[in-house]
Order: sequence, then C-alpha cells, then structure tokens
Amino acid sequence: MTQPHDPASTFRPDLLSGKHALITGGGSGINLGIAQTFAAHGCAVTILGRNLEKAQNAARGIEEAGGRAIGVSADVRDFAALQAAAQAGVDAFGPLDIVLAGAAGNFPAPVDGISPNGFKTVVDIDLLGTYNTIKACAPHLRVPGGNILSISAYGVPVPMQAHVVAAKAGVDALTQTLAVEWGLRGVRVNAIIPGPIDGTEGMARLAPDERTRRQFTRTVPLGRFGVPQDIANAALFLVSDAASYVTGVILPVDGGQNMLGGAPQYQMYLAMQEAEGQEAEGRRLKAEG
Repeated sequence: MTQPHDPASTFRPDLLSGKHALITGGGSGINLGIAQTFAAHGCAVTILGRNLEKAQNAARGIEEAGGRAIGVSADVRDFAALQAAAQAGVDAFGPLDIVLAGAAGNFPAPVDGISPNGFKTVVDIDLLGTYNTIKACAPHLRVPGGNILSISAYGVPVPMQAHVVAAKAGVDALTQTLAVEWGLRGVRVNAIIPGPIDGTEGMARLAPDERTRRQFTRTVPLGRFGVPQDIANAALFLVSDAASYVTGVILPVDGGQNMLGGAPQYQMYLAMQEAEGQEAEGRRLKAEG
C-alpha cells in the first residue's frame, strides 16, 4: 500500500514505486518533507537520525498515512553506526536506490567567535557525515540506476557562516567528483542548495525574530521564504528518471538568492553590526547617567 498521492502534485503517484531511499537527518524539517514526498510517490523510506525516537515517530507518521518507512539511529560522524543503520534499512526494504545525505549542523557565529571545536563539529557533521553516509551505503546501492543526493548550502561567502560555507563547499566538490567517478557505473550524484526555508530548525536559529526574517526576505529576488515542499519537489525530480541525464549538478532552490552572490547577506550583516553598536552605545550612555 502506498501513501495517498497529493492530487496537487506535479508528479505521477507511482514515480518512485518499488524504490528504497535512505535519508539522513530525516526526522524533521527539509529532510522529513523529502521523506514524506518520496513515500507519497511509492518509495520505501529509511529515516536515519541521531535521535531514534524522533526518527521512529517520523516513520510512524508516514506509515499512518499509508506509506512504508522505518526509523533507525546513527550519528553520521560514526561510520560503524552508519553501516549498521544502513544494513537495517536494507534488511527491511532491500537494496538502496536513493541515498540522501541531509544531516547538518549550523549556528550563526563569526570566524573569531567560533571555537576550533565548534568549527570542527560542523565540518564533521556536514562534510565528513556526507562522505560517511555515501561510503556506508555504497555497497547496498543499486548499480546501475542508483542516485546520491546531498543537501548543500549557500554556494557564496556568507558572514557568520564560515564553518557551514567551508563544509558545504567540500560537499559540492565531493558531489561533482563522485559524479565523474561513478558515472560509468550508472550512478547519478547531485546536490541541492536550499534558500531560506520556513518551518525548519536551521531557519529558526538564523532568523529568530521578525526583524531578521524581514531582512532575509530582502536577500531573495522572489521576496519570500520557501517551504520544505519546494526542496522536496526538486529532490523528487533529481532522483527520478526525468533527470536521467543530470549528474554533477549543484542546484540552487532558493528563490534566486544565489544569483545575487553574497552582497545582500553582507548588507544584512552590516545592518546587524550597526544595530548592535547603537544598542551598546545606548547602554553606555545610560550607565554614565
């Protein structure tokens, strides 16, 4: 039994029928939206997250809607744990047709305000975690016909995000290198760069108040936030046969944000610095009486 198809979907309901996807970071946000969309189009889904209860709850929601899913637990920095989790998914649903590396860590911090351990943690989750996921799943990937998809970020320099930009630049390079190495195997490798996506934990950290949200929308030519379904639609296309001649692509799904480069985010950063300076000056004057 497949999950009921959304009649508003552009894609046919059986687009991924008979396929199996493993999705890291699938317990919430963008990756959960992708998992739900894949399931709605006939795909069995193994949802992998650090928090087993969260992953199992996400899988249960898909099952209650009529789809097929299990939740498994692993930290993407732990290669042995990833191997075991991937095996559990394969035991449940068979070989993998799709591997989606979506687990990520993020928090705003300037270069001189982030500790070496904080920087390393983000690189380990975002870049090493992507490599570990692909490496652990590779023995189970259907060849030819397998798909690897990573969730990247930005693509341009962004203040307060050096750790993420550096790690995701590595993800992009890994994506394109694998696309070259594995092309003759019939495996396609692509990545998506989401813009500001509403309803996600990452966006809640980056834009915790209405003023910052308004500033973010000014960095997007379409003038609004995206939603998880926007990323899920792009992911569905990239792993489907409709994209059978697409590999090595780093696809921005961002309302046009990357077209403008890093200048809008820099202007937002300047405005934030100016506001903080004014607040500090106000506190100084008040203290002086």
